[in-house]
Amino acid sequence: MTTPAAQGLHPQVLTTLGLAITAGEYPPGTVLRSDELVERFDVSRTVVREVVRVLESMHLVESRRRVGVTVLPTERWNVYDPQVIRWRLAGADRPRQLRSLTVLRSAIEPVAAGLAALHATPEQCRALTEQALGMVATSRGRQLEAYLVHDIAFHRVVLNASGNEMFARLGDVVAEVLTGRTHHQVMFEDPDPAAVTLHVQVAEAVRERDAARAEELTREIAVGALKELDVLAP
Repeated sequence: MTTPAAQGLHPQVLTTLGLAITAGEYPPGTVLRSDELVERFDVSRTVVREVVRVLESMHLVESRRRVGVTVLPTERWNVYDPQVIRWRLAGADRPRQLRSLTVLRSAIEPVAAGLAALHATPEQCRALTEQALGMVATSRGRQLEAYLVHDIAFHRVVLNASGNEMFARLGDVVAEVLTGRTHHQVMFEDPDPAAVTLHVQVAEAVRERDAARAEELTREIAVGALKELDVLAP
């Protein structure tokens, strides 16, 4: 049975190894020995096994008897796992990862917004408007953390309101992208006023059941986000 102390060490060891693997400190094919991990982190074998199990669930490593724990190539990783996204955004490959994720958003979110205009409930329309107005209220005075809360909530509502469960599951992915941009200073001191206005207009288009306009406006938001990356994370 894992002790409370071991449970406290689990996230620390997991984060250290996850960051190292995603940063390329352990190239694909590297074999991590359990004995060495126990000694390095001064933890029990139980903690190491738990950490390896989590890394395996993310497809970052593969554990095989008589071989050890082998680091897997990037193409095997579960790149949609929010934790993997967080680790990759914390590394030197941040600009490329941000661009990759923003391109993904540009492909998905406009379609989701168009569907939201067709399927959103009155409660979702109201929530979308509230979050858009919250973005307006926190878009000045360097309130990026407060702005982030409304920004994440806005995009979650759009994805959920699309009525497509696959889109809805991308809410955590989008949340990690937006959080990573803010926490790693890949944002202007205040959000782009044009982008803020576009969010308000998307909420209006969804409320008015104008699917074409909701999709077009959301695509403008995505294009603007890519342009920001050209400046802030070239």
